Amino acid sequence: MDLKLSTFLIVCPLVFLASFVDSIGGGGGLISLPAYLFAGIPVHNAVATNKLSSATGTLISTIRLCKNKYMDLPLAIPGIVAALIGSVIGANLVLLVDDKILKGLLIVLLPVIAFYVLRKKDTEKEDQKKISRKMEFVIATVVSFLIGMYDGFYGPGTGTFLILAYTGLVKMDVLTAAGNTKLVNLTSNISALVVFLVNGVVILPLGLAASVFSIAGHYIGAGMVMKSGSKIVRPIILVVVLLLFVKVVAEGIA
Repeated sequence: MDLKLSTFLIVCPLVFLASFVDSIGGGGGLISLPAYLFAGIPVHNAVATNKLSSATGTLISTIRLCKNKYMDLPLAIPGIVAALIGSVIGANLVLLVDDKILKGLLIVLLPVIAFYVLRKKDTEKEDQKKISRKMEFVIATVVSFLIGMYDGFYGPGTGTFLILAYTGLVKMDVLTAAGNTKLVNLTSNISALVVFLVNGVVILPLGLAASVFSIAGHYIGAGMVMKSGSKIVRPIILVVVLLLFVKVVAEGIA
């Protein structure tokens, strides 16, 4: 695929913004995937290439949390395996969907996912009544598989869904849930990425360039203390999602 300079100028700054937003309040995927579509990248290539840049950013966040040991490793292991399997299934499924149908799905999914992510509950206020260790393993494994499949198929909001499921259903504390979320999300990202690489749908030059900006966004965002972060994040996500929604609808009518 022939890439223009304008493609890089659109994608890379928006991926940086997405990573910066993601490190502050989550939901960065709602900006990074639209960035590729704004630049005119076909839907399948956009989903696949976005997975490369998002995986590198997630890796940075995961390493940071692993160093601080914010995780429940015995509980994370079955979740990682489940997410790997689910993500591979999801990635293979999305490759079977026709480009036009996938665009139609975007029209439905983007507003719904954006609405849910932007209205996410304050996880620190969740009722943290403990459940049995056996139930923790069962629930964590099931939700990791299902959300992993979603990540392989589409992706935006995966981290938010995982942390909500871990705190709300598995009754994990917020920091531990954040650590396990990063491990599982990184696994689902890499699993889907491998599927896309094998099938040749990742645009490597663009994905690698965007990865540099993704790492920078995560690094800078993680180093900043922003009490009003969500106040900045939400309007940005809403504007980007609205613009993409209009663009996809307009292309469908044309």
